[in-house]
Amino acid sequence: MNILQINASIQSANGQSTRLADAFVDSVRAAQPDTKLVVRDLARNAVPHLDGERFGAFITKPEARTAEQRAVVAYSDVLINELRAADLVVIGLPLYNFGVPSQLKAWIDHVARAGETFRYTEKGPVGLLAGKRAVIFATRGGLHAGTPTDTQTGYIKTLLGFMGITDVDFVYAEGLAISEASKQESLDSAYTAAHRLAGAVAPASKARVADAFAV
Repeated sequence: MNILQINASIQSANGQSTRLADAFVDSVRAAQPDTKLVVRDLARNAVPHLDGERFGAFITKPEARTAEQRAVVAYSDVLINELRAADLVVIGLPLYNFGVPSQLKAWIDHVARAGETFRYTEKGPVGLLAGKRAVIFATRGGLHAGTPTDTQTGYIKTLLGFMGITDVDFVYAEGLAISEASKQESLDSAYTAAHRLAGAVAPASKARVADAFAV
């Protein structure tokens, strides 16, 4: 199995979404030691935000690109190839000001490219990354799931589905800023859900998954 882990927290490894994603990935790797992992920490290694010049490089025909444009496209290709190679995409997703972190949006703008991860047809767009699974660890200070203020769930599902990734699970840890009791209860529930999902990803190795979470 190949895993691509995207950490979007501005707190990097200290973010609750990153910790949840790490625990999930560690348990899967414990169950399947031959798993290959690529980690993109978007706080430590920020993806440039999309601007006119970068977008222009994407849509310019390969033979007409300048050296600078070729470098921009090559950088995007690296991110896309990491996504292509992954069987499982794991995203640590905090909620900032009712939206996805800007650093995650920058990554999205570099991997959602026509002709690479989706294509347009007479019958509409077709995703080119089918057959993958995604697990999203969404952490929020307040309570948003199932309400109009949850702008993330529909967006991420739509975005991944547009690229062909339709097998998507969300694990929510909410109310983290309400009280210490609310925070602990929500995190406990989220880790339990992550445990359950890890067992589903590696069904033949549930005992080792359980041991990994117990450590």
